[in-house]
Amino acid sequence: MSVAWTDDDDAIIAGDLTAALAYVTPAGGAVVTPVAPIGLRDRATGTVGFTTSLGFGRKLERIEANPRVALAYHAREHGFAADPRFVLVQGEASYETAPDPVLLEEHIGPASERFMGPPRRGFFWDRWLSAYYADRVLVTVSAERVLSWPDPSCTAEPIVAGSAPPTGDPPPQAPPRNGAEPRVDVERAARRLRALPHALLAYQGDDGFPMIVPVGVGASSPRGIALRGPLPGGARRAGLMAHRYEAQLIGLETRQHTGWLDDGVYAPHTESGFRAPANKTVLLLANGFMARRGLKRAQASTR
Repeated sequence: MSVAWTDDDDAIIAGDLTAALAYVTPAGGAVVTPVAPIGLRDRATGTVGFTTSLGFGRKLERIEANPRVALAYHAREHGFAADPRFVLVQGEASYETAPDPVLLEEHIGPASERFMGPPRRGFFWDRWLSAYYADRVLVTVSAERVLSWPDPSCTAEPIVAGSAPPTGDPPPQAPPRNGAEPRVDVERAARRLRALPHALLAYQGDDGFPMIVPVGVGASSPRGIALRGPLPGGARRAGLMAHRYEAQLIGLETRQHTGWLDDGVYAPHTESGFRAPANKTVLLLANGFMARRGLKRAQASTR
């Protein structure tokens, strides 16, 4: 049976400009990254969605290997929703590797234009952005459950639609073979994370679905970065992400880590990030370049 979420939650799913996607890694950790859901959902079938380019295929590879994902609708800036609640959708993701041009033209295009404005058209832009616009893939998430907290810090008990979530924290994990200590500059990582308004932690829940929670970023120490929020007990692999974004996603910044969480202290093991300029022309030029390069790599890997 499909999951029937509330009207309040639907307004947020339909109205948020950005959401956080979490997927599970082969080692039992999680990666959390921002996506643009552009209001994609179908309450009749209990599904939500987002689009991505074949040129940015890493997340698609992870989803294909393990389709259990989570989407956190956590931020209201520059969208159409106002309620401060935090909405988390957990479910199984699927996608078609061949983009459907009719779906892109008749459904995805209008949905995207509502949030992002009209696309650039013309001889140059049609060619340059072909990998970014025409090769977009719709990822559909069939909801297992929808968790909804009335406050953005998730301190109250959530309202649950769908299957009941596991009770208690998942069991602790064995430490990484190469050690649990930080492997990047902790002070620099903490400083960059604190500079961004939204911070989220993701980890694998007891039922295999990723869990995403909002966190506050505290002080750094040789052990790692102190985090505040509804954190799980026990030591485990986890992903950490902080970001900001502007209207139509013209101007954004993201910092991402994978690492080890133990007693509220996060030891970052890897780091990545990007900053997009607050200039639409420059942003589209960069998007076109990255999508074309990534698409060539994806095509080469399937030969």
